[in-house]
Amino acid sequence: HPCSLHGDRVMGKRIKKNLTPYGYLAPTIVLMVLLLVLPICMVVFYSFQKNAIVVKNLDFTGLKNYQKTLEDEEFITAVKNTVYFVIVSVIAHLGLGLLFASLLNSRQFGIRTKSFFRIIYILPWVFTASVIAILWKLMLQPQGIINYLLSFTHVIGKNFEWLSDRKIALYVITFVNIWSGYPFYMISILAGLQGIPADLYESAVLDGANGRQQFWYITLTELKPILISIAMLDFIWTLQSFNVIWMLTAGGPVNSTETLSIYIYKLAFNSSQYGLASAAAVLVLIVCVILAVFYVRQQRKASA
Repeated sequence: HPCSLHGDRVMGKRIKKNLTPYGYLAPTIVLMVLLLVLPICMVVFYSFQKNAIVVKNLDFTGLKNYQKTLEDEEFITAVKNTVYFVIVSVIAHLGLGLLFASLLNSRQFGIRTKSFFRIIYILPWVFTASVIAILWKLMLQPQGIINYLLSFTHVIGKNFEWLSDRKIALYVITFVNIWSGYPFYMISILAGLQGIPADLYESAVLDGANGRQQFWYITLTELKPILISIAMLDFIWTLQSFNVIWMLTAGGPVNSTETLSIYIYKLAFNSSQYGLASAAAVLVLIVCVILAVFYVRQQRKASA
């Protein structure tokens, strides 16, 4: 019947129109499933096995891997190191980023001065992890430039073993991470500062607000969505930091700089305990997923 044929054609066009966007997304979805979803599922599966790497001899152990991981003193030490490393890095990144962004956004400096210091401030972000590790390892050697400058100014009386001293190695690694990561947050905050309407500050001046009040009630209020977003992202990225720490100290000396990422790597590739490494990785994954959920919610609130 002509009417039914026309209806079928209209329905076919509607179905084709609705499925077309999914066709464009299909390659990306396939890649995400193969490179992201499937590996995560495999790690979760392996976390319940004893010999995860030997497929023919898989031995289901239930939650024993998680129990052993949580009772491992080395894991607890890695958690403590990671908590310190992450919290201090995030706070310092935000503080330095806000400070340098405010200086670059100040009207008291000329355009050339701002451009020059913008290049200087952004340099740590340009370097790769290997370059950063080599650079700081050379400077932190007992006969390196840092010991020379400190001894020359009589700050220290002898050369320090910055990366070999258990008492200060974690602080040094944290400082290097802060130095290499703050430019990203400086740029993000600077973009936010430049987006704040000048009328708000002019109105505040007319109302008698001083500089501290303007900063607290206008600057920080307007930057709040940006600060929360980059803080959450920084928390996730810093939690997964591996390259610089591994190339500088490999978690040493005596696990004093061993973070969770280093701990998992050693379990898997140095000790071949893939089940325990997978369990530890799943625990880290859970923390990252929780933070990701908060990040998505924050983004929705900001866009609403």
